[in-house]
Amino acid sequence: MRLVQYKDTAGAQHVAVVEDAKTLIPLKAVASTRELASIAISQGVTMIEAAKARMGDTNVDYDEVAKSGRLLPPITHADPAHFLVTGTGLTHLGSASARANMHKADNKAADETDSMKMFRMGVEGGKPKAGETGVQPEWFYKGDGSVVANPGADIPSPSFALDGSEEPEIAAIYVIDPEGNPVRIGFAIGNEFSDHVMERQNYLYLAHSKLRACAMGPELLLGDLPSHVEGTSRLYRDGKVIWEKPFLSGEDNMSHSLANLEYHHFKYDLFCRPGDVHAHFFGTATLSFADGIKTQDGDEFEIEAAPFGRALRNRLKTQAERKVTIRSI
Repeated sequence: MRLVQYKDTAGAQHVAVVEDAKTLIPLKAVASTRELASIAISQGVTMIEAAKARMGDTNVDYDEVAKSGRLLPPITHADPAHFLVTGTGLTHLGSASARANMHKADNKAADETDSMKMFRMGVEGGKPKAGETGVQPEWFYKGDGSVVANPGADIPSPSFALDGSEEPEIAAIYVIDPEGNPVRIGFAIGNEFSDHVMERQNYLYLAHSKLRACAMGPELLLGDLPSHVEGTSRLYRDGKVIWEKPFLSGEDNMSHSLANLEYHHFKYDLFCRPGDVHAHFFGTATLSFADGIKTQDGDEFEIEAAPFGRALRNRLKTQAERKVTIRSI
């Protein structure tokens, strides 16, 4: 089952089951996936069971909702500060080479870059045996809920950015229950948009390069993630595809297990605050930047994978420069 969040023509928020590529079935008496998750947690049922119990008997035209710009991300929070967006890299088999080239040491005789070392650690210890703790992955913070662009909307890039390009990834969505336990409610396809030129200058700039917008959805996949996921990432310019490449995800194509990535995120008490929402990106091995593509204002990203239904599309929009003024009082 897959869910979407959307607004009606009056601006009210709804959550609906995706019946097919053109039809949505709104849920009754529930306005968000977060609210549905709270109900499922309190009743001790799955998200699918909670959604089935609330399916109405009316249909909504999916294409019309999308065309009118009323699709929302698959998870939202009334207070964006309580929606944390994070991720991890160097998690996919084949993901190390492009990163290593970006971070290549000035000393050409060096045996390994730090990126290659991190990747090798993941290959050797990212899928621990039951009862054991695996090696911790690279980790980064992207921002709060305010950085998540709606499906179909512009994805903003700051005026000071040196690059803005896509990273096709799967994100897992979580809510923290009243006892402080993380509960995974589903998965979404995502664009973990980043500044790769800034990152390439020095790997210590990774934190800066990730403080960018992102996008997810529009559909939330409930239940388990397939162990093998095949998708396609495309870049359009003036309506024409200028770059296209398949990508792989799922645990069969990763050097870390999902459980290991989740443990090393939620082991911090900071991320177990009751009521918070988390979206955690799981990484990728496919980038247009790695193929020498330089994006420009107005380019459109398209990321799709069959288990996630409708493709995610967003346009690149460079923001106007904002003067930074610091007052002392």
